This record gives sequence, C-alpha cells and structure tokens, in this order.
Amino acid sequence: MKNWIRLPNSEGNCVAASKSSTSSPSVTVHEREIGRNGFMGPSAHIYHKHPPAGWADFEGPLRPRAFNLNKLAAGPECPLQARRILHNAVMEVRYWRLDGKMHALARNADGDILVFVHNGSGALYCDYGHMPYRDGDYILLPRGTAWRLDASDPSEFLFIEATNDAFSLPDAAQSAGHPAINPTHFDIPRIDDSFLAQQDDAFWEIHIKRRGEISTLTYPYNPLDAIGWQGDLSVVRLNWRDLRQGNQPGQPVPPAAHSTFVADRFAISTFVPKVGEGESGKLRVPFYHSNEDYDEFIFYHRGEFYSRGDIKPGMATFHPSGFPHGPHPSAYQKTMIRVPVETDEVAVMIDCAEMINIDDTIPDGAEWKAYVKTWEKAKETL
Repeated sequence: MKNWIRLPNSEGNCVAASKSSTSSPSVTVHEREIGRNGFMGPSAHIYHKHPPAGWADFEGPLRPRAFNLNKLAAGPECPLQARRILHNAVMEVRYWRLDGKMHALARNADGDILVFVHNGSGALYCDYGHMPYRDGDYILLPRGTAWRLDASDPSEFLFIEATNDAFSLPDAAQSAGHPAINPTHFDIPRIDDSFLAQQDDAFWEIHIKRRGEISTLTYPYNPLDAIGWQGDLSVVRLNWRDLRQGNQPGQPVPPAAHSTFVADRFAISTFVPKVGEGESGKLRVPFYHSNEDYDEFIFYHRGEFYSRGDIKPGMATFHPSGFPHGPHPSAYQKTMIRVPVETDEVAVMIDCAEMINIDDTIPDGAEWKAYVKTWEKAKETL
C-alpha cells in the first residue's frame, strides 16, 4: 500500500463555496475533485468561478473521444477476433455481434474474459455446462475455458480481457468501504438436459487465442462432453439488476463504490439506476473531476446518462488521465440541477492504470469527432 503524503487542510472560503455550488439552480461556484489512484488515494476539492471544462478551444493529443459502436460492422465469426476497441499490455476490449449459433468453440489462453451482454438472449455452453444469458449479464469466463454461445435473438457483447491476469471481486478498500457484491447473486452453469443433448460425435473445432494469435484444434466429437464437475473454479454470471447501491438519498456515492470486478491494473465498475445524491434542485455527482492516474472508458448500456448530452445506448467514451471533465453544458441544467434525483442510466466503466490505446482500425464513421467540443464555452451555455 502506497504511503501517500497526506496533509489535510483548507484554504479560502470552502464552506461558502460548497454551499453555493449546491444550494441554488443559479450556480456560481463549480466544484472539481482531483483524485489519485482512481479516487481511492488522496483527493482535493477545488471550487472554481468558472466551469473547469469551459475552454474555448482544445488542441493536442490529450483529448476525449466518443464512439457509436452501433455503427460497427458485424465482424468475424470467431469472438476471439472480434472488433477491438481498445488495448494495452494488461487488457483489451472487443465488441461482437451474434445472430445465431457459434459453430466452433472458443478458448482464451491469454487471460480471463468478462463478457457483458448489451443486447439479446440465448445460451452459453462451456466446460462447466449450460447457462442461459440475457441483456445486462456479466459472464466471467476463466482463462482456458472452452465455450460457445447460441443466440436466441440477435445479441451484442462487450468482451473485456484481463491479459495474463484474472478477475476478482473488489475488497473493502477498492469499493470505498461500501458493501461488497453478494456472492449468492452469482449463477453457475448446470449439467442439465440441454447440455447433455448438445453432446455429439460430429467434428468440432476449438479456436485458441494465445499471444493474440489463433490456433485451431479439431476433434472428432464435441469436447463439451462433461458429465459432472466439482471444485471452486467455474464460469459465473451476474446481472446488473442484482447490483444495489447501499447509499441512502442524500448520501454521496464515490466512483469506487460502483466497483464490480478488479484485475491487477484496472477495475470494472457498473453504474446502475439509483436515487441521486441530494434533493431536486441540487448539483449531484459526477461533478467536475480529474482522475490523475487512470484512463477511463465508459460503455453506455441503457437509459440516459444524466451528466452527458447526446450519449445514447451502444455508445462509448474515452477520457484520458489528466483530462478535466464533468457534466456537459447541455446536460447541466436539464438533468444535473432541475429534475428529480432518480436516474435510469446503466453503464460499464473501465478505469485502467496503464495508458489505453484506442484501436486504429475503428472506422471514422463510428467516431464522434466533435465530442471534445461539447464542453467548449460552457460558461455561456449555463
């Protein structure tokens, strides 16, 4: 654990500034949180006269980016070669569509895969048995698991790989002291009639990814031929609908409280519908903030993300470390100040301590090039 230099202190009129930023729709002070270690380390709240994202122009490579993943082509049949969105040495994120059955098995030897089901429903068949899936499911596939999907209706998936690593649950420190995920909410595959019925003597391929390359093993039977298993390692499933924030109305929820799965160098958080942090007419988080050690990627699954304007389900945003950001001016008065505090957004956020690379194969038509301009001249639009 890093022994941070912490000097609790204050300077200037912080009490008045804090009240001014939340007490009236006519906001004159703008709060920004500067946080280290993904807001789990030292932090400071600075109160500004003007919106910290109210620039008039923005140049250079340190810029936010937004993508509409709905515009991506379907991609290859093998999910291990699905369209890559971002990557670095410790993780990669891919987006994939499936309209029917996978006719080959997949196995990832590079690390665990966390599958998030954006749309659709169907069944997963794997070494451990059969398990149905639906929209909003997280399915954790341990490294080395053979699996295939059978889509009952068109399905879309976000694949998050912990490269040369494994996913685990956050501890109390990683979830900012908020209640941990209840293990009883996890489901596991079953050796049921559906699983036994799919076992046959046809030729089956397993596509194996190792060091980013695909090898193919062909069997004269279905390798998913288990008749039973025991132990404490398995594929598991968790739906965002089973996640409940432990806060009461009026209690702020720090970003770390949303932590759902963690790896050594990045964390997966889930934003779920909740009662906001305060009464109607008061500014609620996320306020302006600077995450100084982590790059941030958010995939928007359902609802309207109340601090963002023109962001729809199926879109994704990238905010690099060192980039101060917060509510869009178009969303500020509409959803941050003047509406009831209930929210309906569902989003998956990845905070990564390693610099994230956006894949250069994403077509220009899928990127919202003007995203950085959505904060410009924020002062005049408030």
